[in-house]
Amino acid sequence: MENEKIVVGLDIGTTKICAIVGRKNEFGKLEVLGMGKAESEGVIKGVVTNIDKTVLAIEKAVREAGDMSGIDIGLVNVGIAGQHIRSSIHHGSITRNSNGEEISIEDVNRLTEDMYRIVIPPGSEIIHVMPQDYTVDYEEGIKDPVGMSGVKLEADFHIITAQTSAINNINKCVRRGGLEIEDLILEPLASSLAVLSEEEKEAGVCLIDIGGGTTDVAIFFDSIIRHTAVIPFGGNILTNDIQNGLMVMAKQAEQLKTRFGKAIAEEASPNEIVSIPGIRNRAPKEISVKNLSHIIQARMEEIIEMVHTEIISSGYENRLAGGIVITGGGSQLNSLKQLVEYMTGMDTRIGYPNEHLGKSKIEAVKSPMYATAVGLVLSGFRSLDEREDRYREALESRTPVKVKKVSPKSDFFTSILSKTKGLLIDDLEGKNEY
Repeated sequence: MENEKIVVGLDIGTTKICAIVGRKNEFGKLEVLGMGKAESEGVIKGVVTNIDKTVLAIEKAVREAGDMSGIDIGLVNVGIAGQHIRSSIHHGSITRNSNGEEISIEDVNRLTEDMYRIVIPPGSEIIHVMPQDYTVDYEEGIKDPVGMSGVKLEADFHIITAQTSAINNINKCVRRGGLEIEDLILEPLASSLAVLSEEEKEAGVCLIDIGGGTTDVAIFFDSIIRHTAVIPFGGNILTNDIQNGLMVMAKQAEQLKTRFGKAIAEEASPNEIVSIPGIRNRAPKEISVKNLSHIIQARMEEIIEMVHTEIISSGYENRLAGGIVITGGGSQLNSLKQLVEYMTGMDTRIGYPNEHLGKSKIEAVKSPMYATAVGLVLSGFRSLDEREDRYREALESRTPVKVKKVSPKSDFFTSILSKTKGLLIDDLEGKNEY
């Protein structure tokens, strides 16, 4: 086990903070060794608002995961989300020296690295640079240019930025918890690794990750991430609506939502009544499940409309043969799949993070609410862009072509040879006195 690569994913969410420890088994599937979670009280809509509370929750989750797996955790992959996330498309190009030589992996990497130097709004940082399609000498629509001949290499890049202060707060919380960040990953991209198949990404698919504070959207087409967005509403806004609409406490509202809530009010029985204990000697309160579902449906329709607007604005609405995949804790709401299908007209399924999971003693990890945490672990073994994996393998398997540096011992022999050569030249010129 000492020689095996072990990756830890840390999902700092609005409702929970979850740590998952995993390794690859002999079949290439992810085996979960340990999991820990803690209630998240210092995060609102995906953004850290109370560092001390967040640090305590991180420590609790990591300690549980470490105890269960028997591993001393020091390095983690962390997810980032929030309304401050922005995505945009930028164009980049480089001019190569020679037309005869093939375009190399180094050329592609140089073009990508250049994009990290583009001008972005003050107070923001680039967290991901993902190439779309390449152009070689004005020939467009090339997915992988390595091996082609050409002078000018261009590409459109999907660039994701986050607020510097939000990144700094996450870094501060993780470091105070005695950990170091290996990689910072946008949460919907991590979730996509856990719940989407390669066929869906190729055919075109929209991932909707409904978390506690935000709903994240990621659109894939031709196996490439094409569009991302973060909508500042999630499961917690439903709980608030129920609390205010039915005049109940927050914990009661959460229980009503998870146990009796339906996304389509017509499916709720008008005769079904839930009795809630009264506060301080007051009479129990009776709640109509039909009314509860009307409140939930109104808010869910608003969230789905916002997601549908993002799908339309991406330009891929009519190209998503894979339809929609819903994941996250909010995806467990009754009848949500039918409501999404009705409002968008697209095939929909619930995404469970068992696409790449092997046998696991921890069955809870197969719930959609842990999709992001599982994806963060998978990101330690797989790249967000499949081309990166291919390039890395090619670089590792390539035999070195550069001349090796001469060792000190070789330098000694080289100096003797040069002196001998000098003596011979002197002999030929007749300058030697022998």
